[in-house]
Amino acid sequence: MTPRPAALLPLLIALPLALPPAPAHADGLDMSHGEAVQLFWKKEEIYDRNAQTVTLTGGARAVRGDVTVDADTLIGYLRKKTPPPGQPAPPPPPANAKDNSGDPMGGSLELYRIEARGDVHIYNQTDQGWGDHALYDMDQAVMVMTGKHLKLTTPQDVLTARDVMEYHSKTRMSVGRGDATVTTNDGKQVKADVLVSFSKPSDAPASGQPQSAKPAQATDSSNPMGGGASKLDRAYGWGHVVLRTPTQTATGDRGVYVFDTQIARLIGHVHVTQGQNQNNGSQAIVNMKTGIATMLPGTDSPIQGLVVPNEANSSQAPK
Repeated sequence: MTPRPAALLPLLIALPLALPPAPAHADGLDMSHGEAVQLFWKKEEIYDRNAQTVTLTGGARAVRGDVTVDADTLIGYLRKKTPPPGQPAPPPPPANAKDNSGDPMGGSLELYRIEARGDVHIYNQTDQGWGDHALYDMDQAVMVMTGKHLKLTTPQDVLTARDVMEYHSKTRMSVGRGDATVTTNDGKQVKADVLVSFSKPSDAPASGQPQSAKPAQATDSSNPMGGGASKLDRAYGWGHVVLRTPTQTATGDRGVYVFDTQIARLIGHVHVTQGQNQNNGSQAIVNMKTGIATMLPGTDSPIQGLVVPNEANSSQAPK
C-alpha cells in the first residue's frame, strides 16, 4: 500500500480546484461511456496495489460530465483495461522498464466503480442527492446510497427513504426502501415501504400528448443523476401505501401513481378519508387533482362508507 500526498494516477484527470493542495494534471482515461473522471482531494492519495484501489482522503471530489460527487473519502476501484473487440491485449511492460507516470500497470488500468464515504453529496445542475455512503457502478450505471436522512431532489419533487436509495440510470428508475416518500412541489405525497419511481426527460411529452418533431437532446444515461433535468413519470408502491393531498388521505397495500394525470390506483385494504368522511374497500381510483376517489368492487370485502352530513367539501367526498 503506497500513500502519496497530492499525486494522481495517470488514468485519471485532475483540473485546478480550490481544494488545497491542488492535484497535478494527468492524462484522461478513455472510458466506455465517453467521459473521463476528474478527481480532486485535500489530503492524501493511497494506492493499494493488491486491492487495486485508489483512496482519496480529507474531503474529495469526483466529476464526470455535469455530475459531481463530494464526500469525506472517495475510493476508486481499478481493473485492467479490456481491449476493443478484434484487437489483441497490449503486452505487459518489461519488469525493468521505468515508468515515470506513476501507473504501476503501465497505463493499462481503468476505473469501473467509485465508493463515497461520509457526508456524500451528489449533484448536477438540477438534481441533488445526499447520504452517508454511496456506491456507483459505472458498468451498470447504478448508484446505491445508504445512511441517515437519504434524500434526492429534483425541480419538481423530493424523494426520501430510511434504509436505501437507488438510482438506475439506464432505466431512469429510482428506488427507495424503508418509509420511502415522494413529495411534489404542490404538497401531494406518495409514501410506501418500498417505492419505485420512473422518470423521463424534461422535454418528453406529457401522457396523451403527441411527440414533438424536435429531436430530443441526447442524454448520458451513465451519469448517476441522468443527463440534465428529469421529471417523474409514475411511481409504484408496495406495503403501507399512503397518498396525501391537502384535503384527502388514501391508504392501501400497494398502488401506482401517474404524475402527469395525478391519478392513483390503490389495491388491498383501501381506506379513503376526507374530513370525517371515510370509505373502505379492496380497490380505489384516486384523482389527487380533483380530490375525487372512486371505490371499486372487489372480492376481498364489500365497499363500506361513512358520510357525515354537511361535511365541508362534501361534493368531493369519496363515492
